[in-house]
Amino acid sequence: MESNLFTAALLPLAIAIIMMGLGLSFTITDFKRIVVYPKAVIIGLVCQMFVLPVICFFIAKGFGLSAELAVGLMLLSAAPGGPTANLFSHLSKGDVALNVSLTAVNSILALITLPFIVNFAIAHFMQSNQVVPMQFKKIIEVFAIVLLPVCIGMLVRSKSVQLALKLDKPVKIASALFLVLVILLVVLNKERM
Repeated sequence: MESNLFTAALLPLAIAIIMMGLGLSFTITDFKRIVVYPKAVIIGLVCQMFVLPVICFFIAKGFGLSAELAVGLMLLSAAPGGPTANLFSHLSKGDVALNVSLTAVNSILALITLPFIVNFAIAHFMQSNQVVPMQFKKIIEVFAIVLLPVCIGMLVRSKSVQLALKLDKPVKIASALFLVLVILLVVLNKERM
């Protein structure tokens, strides 16, 4: 029960608050720059969607991982980046607009690439004909947790830059605390099992 409440409500809420805080630092210009200069997005997507799975494939083969671990590694390599990566980018003063854009685009493309890579891994490492379909619902959830709160933060900034600037530092601190709290709750929850 506690685990379901945590994963179904508290974790998505915490992530949504973090993403809204990130949105407070964005303007439309940040995203226009990515469209005008798409090189970084293209390089990021190629690395994330093709290079990483290839590297993981060779790691799984080279270290002789068991079939289950090899498929798990391939699954991780195929999964789109998430909100935590956006937070780390924000805390380290990286290009968060680029990171959010990569998360959004990669989440859409994952509808095709994730099942393909995972099904290839199952067939190759497990010699099985099982097929894992993509759950479109999960992609919608990622958009609701990531993009909607970012848009809300951007809307606040567009209406009151002063308020967004005042909230920037407290939200960064709160975001870091939320991240630590989420990690602690996950660790405590795992210990109970």
